[in-house]
Amino acid sequence: MAPGLDFSDWWAKDTRKGTPVVVKMENPNYSVVEIDDPDAAFRPVEKSRGKNAKQVTWVLLLKAHRAVGCVAWIATLFWALLGTVKKRLIFRQDVAMASEKLGKGKLLFTVIKAFLVISLTILAFEIVAYFYGWHYFQNPSLHIPRTSDIQGLFHLVYVTWLWFRADHIAPLIQALSKFCVALFLIQSADRLILCLGCFWIKYKKIKPRFEGDPFKSNDVEGSGYEYPMVLVQIPMCNEREVYEQSISAVCQLDWPKDRLLIQVLDDSNDESIQWLIKAEVATWNERGVNIIYRHRLVRTGYKAGNLKSAMSCHYVKAYEFVAIFDADFQPNPDFLKQTVPHFKGNPELGLVQARWSFVNKDENLLTRLQNINLCFHFEVEQQVNGVFLNFFGFNGTAGVWRIKALEESGGWLERTTVEDMDIAVRAHLNGWKFIFLNDVKVLCEVPESYEAYRKQQHRWHSGPMHLFRLCLPAIITSKIAVWKKANLILLFFLLRKLILPFYSFTLFCIILPLTMFVPEAELPIWVICYIPVFMSFLNILPAPKSFPFIVPYLLFENTMSVTKFNAMVSGLFKLGSSYEWVVTKKAGRSSESDLLAAAERESKMTNQLQIHRGASESELTELNQLKTDPAPVKRVNKIYRKELALAFLLLTASVRSLLAAQGVHFYFLLFQGVTFLLVGLDLIGEQMN
Repeated sequence: MAPGLDFSDWWAKDTRKGTPVVVKMENPNYSVVEIDDPDAAFRPVEKSRGKNAKQVTWVLLLKAHRAVGCVAWIATLFWALLGTVKKRLIFRQDVAMASEKLGKGKLLFTVIKAFLVISLTILAFEIVAYFYGWHYFQNPSLHIPRTSDIQGLFHLVYVTWLWFRADHIAPLIQALSKFCVALFLIQSADRLILCLGCFWIKYKKIKPRFEGDPFKSNDVEGSGYEYPMVLVQIPMCNEREVYEQSISAVCQLDWPKDRLLIQVLDDSNDESIQWLIKAEVATWNERGVNIIYRHRLVRTGYKAGNLKSAMSCHYVKAYEFVAIFDADFQPNPDFLKQTVPHFKGNPELGLVQARWSFVNKDENLLTRLQNINLCFHFEVEQQVNGVFLNFFGFNGTAGVWRIKALEESGGWLERTTVEDMDIAVRAHLNGWKFIFLNDVKVLCEVPESYEAYRKQQHRWHSGPMHLFRLCLPAIITSKIAVWKKANLILLFFLLRKLILPFYSFTLFCIILPLTMFVPEAELPIWVICYIPVFMSFLNILPAPKSFPFIVPYLLFENTMSVTKFNAMVSGLFKLGSSYEWVVTKKAGRSSESDLLAAAERESKMTNQLQIHRGASESELTELNQLKTDPAPVKRVNKIYRKELALAFLLLTASVRSLLAAQGVHFYFLLFQGVTFLLVGLDLIGEQMN
């Protein structure tokens, strides 16, 4: 009989002693009997093995190899996953994004590569240590730390961190947070005063009015003295999507044709777009509209240079007022009749500004959030400043200027990207007054993509700081009242253009996330919850339909503070991007009435040959092809990981601060924030496709 061999000590200990076990086969010709108490001669000899340093090293190398293999497998998996996401987000209809734009957003790839390099470095160190004999068991001079030593070391490091955090980091954060909270309260008080002023205007029904009816029914149109000479300017640059509807709306203004001149100021560098705009101008010119087309050969100064060049024409001297509309603006036919009469009998009035109304405000979440900010800007800021101060920043479009005010203020200057604010400040320093008409609305568009919106906001926040550097000496030495100087310097520039982006970025994007790691500097709940929510309610009041979006609005504003702060710093210190002008991308949205009018015009194509009788057949064919088949534009879908990650980080920090008193663990909230981030990335990726 074969003896039973024990393979390990624990198996031998678990072996039951007692009745022998007989194992029989299915067709037994023999039987195997195992004796549980064999003789000493048959017992296995127990060999006590000593630990070999070489074997231990190879075991460690084997474990390190497995760890590196696991890390490499995870890195490969993530690489493949991110490659799939990149193809889904960046590539659309087999159109690849430009190679220079692929350089952004590679931080995650860099981190994965760094982990892989660290793992390979550790493996190489282990191999070198093996060949040089740096072994624990063969070199008695090496100290092998025990578990208690490691625990004591971690405890010492943790206690040192707590001491350093409480004595050195927390005081700095607390001092900075107190300063930012003070600025936050000042800015909130300013906004509250503006809201109270708006409520007073609504309660008293205060609004600019002109006496009588300057356009009586018995007036003979074109008689001359009731209708002043008005120049209308439409500056544009590569505006393929909106040129037709803007020119059409301006050409339908209700004003005597001999008292009105329309200038289409085209700065396009695309010849196909120039052809289209020229054809549209020729169409309306044939219909009897006094309209001309101007194209600059030297395109300097962006929009300011375009307007300055147009105002230098000799025939401009015959006109008294100039109305300006950007390429996506569609004024109503009675726009001039609602604005120009305010100048009559008011020689100190230099500007009449109308309100913007947005045809695509409900297009997506981004347009809804922009509508909240812009409604507050017009309904509260512009209206209150116009009623009580007779001064506000010109919005650059949908306004009528007295040409004399422009000339006495120095005309259009090309020194900043906010030429509208520049001319408004200089006109205010020369004693001219402004009127804002909240009831007169002009249709326009808001950016529908985040890329266009971010570039627009960068220009709007870098330009004022650049202008502040240039205008400060002129403001101080001007002859206006002291309180007007204080309003310009302290409120108009410092509080609303500098302090607002500074404290919102520092307080909510730096200090609030740091409180998760430095609880000694934790912000009070009224700073991170009560006052922001209350101020958000005030901001949404002019757009009451936007109340369901108050939470996205809070996160959106805090996240956008990064872009605004960056733009403010670049403008204040005259960095390279402070004079960067990027034309805001338009989608070509039209109102319902415009769509009906366009359909009616399309049905009346019988006069097309008469309109283009000076063109050859080949030119007509080429023009029709340009209208029907515009050049394909590459659409690039991008995911803005930085802004999205910051939004969820702020959300996590706020929730952590609000629930800190409840004893909720920080790591749970951090894990929750990361989970929200990953889910948000996936959802945005799906939406962008």
